[in-house]
Amino acid sequence: MQKPVLVIKLGSAVISSNDGAINVSLIKKLVEEVVQLSREYNIVMVSSGAVGSGKPFIKNYKGTLIERKAAAAVGNPILIRLYDKYFSKHGINVAQALCERHHFSNRLQFVQLKETFAEFWKHNIIPVVNENDLVSNVELKFSDNDELATLIAVGFDAETLIICTSVGGFMDDKKQIIPLVENINGVIMGFVSTDKSSLGLGGMLSKLTFTRLATSLGIKVIICGLDGKNPLSSAMDGKRGTTFTAKKSNLKARQKWLASGSITIGSIEVDKGAAKALQNRKSLLTVGIKNVNGSFDIGEVVQLVNDEGAIMGVAKTKISATDINKSLNQKNIIAAHADDIVIF
Repeated sequence: MQKPVLVIKLGSAVISSNDGAINVSLIKKLVEEVVQLSREYNIVMVSSGAVGSGKPFIKNYKGTLIERKAAAAVGNPILIRLYDKYFSKHGINVAQALCERHHFSNRLQFVQLKETFAEFWKHNIIPVVNENDLVSNVELKFSDNDELATLIAVGFDAETLIICTSVGGFMDDKKQIIPLVENINGVIMGFVSTDKSSLGLGGMLSKLTFTRLATSLGIKVIICGLDGKNPLSSAMDGKRGTTFTAKKSNLKARQKWLASGSITIGSIEVDKGAAKALQNRKSLLTVGIKNVNGSFDIGEVVQLVNDEGAIMGVAKTKISATDINKSLNQKNIIAAHADDIVIF
């Protein structure tokens, strides 16, 4: 029987010191536990730490975009060699997978990516994933590795996504870790701090945003730290960190890809009537559109926003932004077919 998929995301702050140096003893401990988990799961590791590892090699590093790209290119092989060193002691090989946004936005390339990962698992190889910072266009970058890990988890139909963080879990306003969150509502969002680490691009807001996407598409998400013995297994047993329960999802593979992996280059604001129709899996008609943001063409993917500004889902358009604006008051013109719409 095919093993379920487990995605483990490791942030810079949790595996590195403030100067970017990788915590080697933590990596060794982590690898030992991942080896145990790999007996039950097909594992993808999404690991930050490349920029921090490469910074010492860039003289007078100031953190500009070009310097970050150069540091990542130097740091990635350092990071992968470290993982390879400890995994190989257990008879497991690792593969470096440097991804770009188009690997997820292009359906054919994404299917090939999935097939390649399946080949890794067949041969007892664990992929270690990071963004290909050297060539990624700044406008089409992943917002951070929380997003990259989420896209992989959703697209690969993972059972669980573990996001490892230096703070050990999701905290309330008294700085106490909340062990279980069944619904990410306004109260939960109110606990979010916008602080972020000196090494990472993201913060708890980023983690919660992508956690909400993952759970809405049927994936359990755990936010936890890596201190102590067997931190990942303990978190999966609910003994540490925060577990966000998965919602029931009946989306097909293509719909999940559309919901998670497509580049959104614009948005469409819909009125209350259209919002209700979309919730009932109807097509989007131009008469129900209040506003169009961005310049997009036929077949491109845009966000769907209700009249309160909340993102409802995504849609692959049947007509361009220009033609939608020309047809706002006309009846029976389809802006996006129901089969090409995913509501979160």
